[in-house]
Amino acid sequence: MKNASNAEKQLDVGALLQPVITLARRASKEIVRIYDAGFHVEHKEDKSPLTEADMVSHEIIERGLTELTPDLPVLSEESAAIPFAERARWQCYWLVDPLDGTREFVKRNGEFTVNIALIENHVPVLGVIVVPVTQQCYYAARGAGAWREANGEAPVRIHVRAPNPAHLVIAGSRSHAGDRLMAFLDRIGSHELISMGSSLKSCLVAEGRADVYPRLGPTSEWDTAAAHCIVDEAGGRMTDTAMRPLRYNTKESLLNPDFFVSGDPQRDWSRYLGGAGKE
Repeated sequence: MKNASNAEKQLDVGALLQPVITLARRASKEIVRIYDAGFHVEHKEDKSPLTEADMVSHEIIERGLTELTPDLPVLSEESAAIPFAERARWQCYWLVDPLDGTREFVKRNGEFTVNIALIENHVPVLGVIVVPVTQQCYYAARGAGAWREANGEAPVRIHVRAPNPAHLVIAGSRSHAGDRLMAFLDRIGSHELISMGSSLKSCLVAEGRADVYPRLGPTSEWDTAAAHCIVDEAGGRMTDTAMRPLRYNTKESLLNPDFFVSGDPQRDWSRYLGGAGKE
């Protein structure tokens, strides 16, 4: 595995955006081919589903990123486990979920994505999310804003919105809702809930269609990194339940803490937790 300690000094993050978008679209088209043709579902040790589409997308993206930036490591959900002793030396690396929302893929509801992020000093500085069934793309790079691009149309800059206390819109997981989320929503009071799969929930906040996405359950760092950059550049933030920004590759485990994706950087959503899960 490559050591990325000096690689980021030469990186022009903005110049990487278009090649990464092209790569994510290429992987997405292969995912759709498999989606349309039919597929076999296996299960990993943690009982999460795995399909041929996950692996084909992983191989396309890993190969493409290695060609694009030969000096940077690639960490994918479908990579072999890499010990923290090795990862701790990385200052800059790619973090990939080749098929985010495999459960939604299996359910055939279209709510799954390809996520590619570039991490520098524990912070996402580039994020690309492509929705395979529509080829819609969300992307951002440090200092360049957040954008949404429908396939073949001009990109549109996206922004979070200021919450309307009389009509809060909450993004929630379609496949992972639970009692803790329901208790959180009860404490908020009147609201509209939009249930959706994959990183699309974070994109709802980034483009001003939802006010907050509370994730009160397990996720991994590749699930959030691309969306994290997009939300930041759209004016929002992604924090743990103590309202501290998420950081990446800081420990042996690649699991995230519970977190909020919020459009209002000043609002403390932790007050609706009622002590459960609050640090």
